[in-house]
Amino acid sequence: MTISLKPETWVYVAVMDPGGNEQYVGLVDADETSFIPAFLTKDEAQTCLINMPREKNKKYEVQAILYEELARDAIENGFAVYLLDGQGKIMEKP
Repeated sequence: MTISLKPETWVYVAVMDPGGNEQYVGLVDADETSFIPAFLTKDEAQTCLINMPREKNKKYEVQAILYEELARDAIENGFAVYLLDGQGKIMEKP
């Protein structure tokens, strides 16, 4: 499935330490590519957040962000952005 996200599209990501030293939750795929999982809906993101690896004693929440901003931040920090569905399956890679 090909879904071309426009820069102005809102996506949802998991964030660690919201309101403090915020960081996107990143994962590594089978090819050892570091990526930030993004979702089209908040419900999908929250469903997958439950199954993502997390650090103890850290707060996590789902936040909306413009795809353009997420992609810029990801590239600056050596990450790709993958669009995932509610089951955590990759729908689109860059």
